[in-house]
Amino acid sequence: GATVITNLLSAFPYVGNSLVQIGGFSVDNATLTRFFAFHFLFPFVIVAMTLVHLIFLHETGSNNPTGLNSDADKISFHPYFSYKDLLGFAALLIALISLALFSPNLLGDPDNFTPANPMVTPPHIKPEWYFLFAYAIL
Repeated sequence: GATVITNLLSAFPYVGNSLVQIGGFSVDNATLTRFFAFHFLFPFVIVAMTLVHLIFLHETGSNNPTGLNSDADKISFHPYFSYKDLLGFAALLIALISLALFSPNLLGDPDNFTPANPMVTPPHIKPEWYFLFAYAIL
C-alpha cells in the first residue's frame, strides 16, 4: 500500500533515492513525523515567499516587456479590488461557517453513519484516483 507509494519517489532522477532514504523504506514513525513536519511548514514557506515577492514587486514595480504605453484608463488595485476581494472572502467565509455550525451533516457522506462491520468489505470501495487507470483495466 503506502510502501509502494513511498518507493515511487525513487523513480525521480538524481533525488529519488535520497528522498526514499530520508522517508525510510517503509512507512513508520519517522516517515510520518517528517511528512507531518513538511505539511505543517510548507504553507509558511509559501506565505514567506509570497511576501518576499510582493516586497520586491513593490520596490521595483513590474516591468513592461512590450514597451507599449499602458497608462490608459487604469483603476488602482488597492482601494477597489482589495475591498471587493475582502468582501467576497468574508461572504464565503460566513457561508462556510454557517454551513459547518448549523447543518454539519449536510455535505457529509451517508456511509459515515452506517456502523462499521469488519467482516464485510463495502462494495463501493475503490483505489485512490492515481490508481484508477489500473483498476479500470481489471
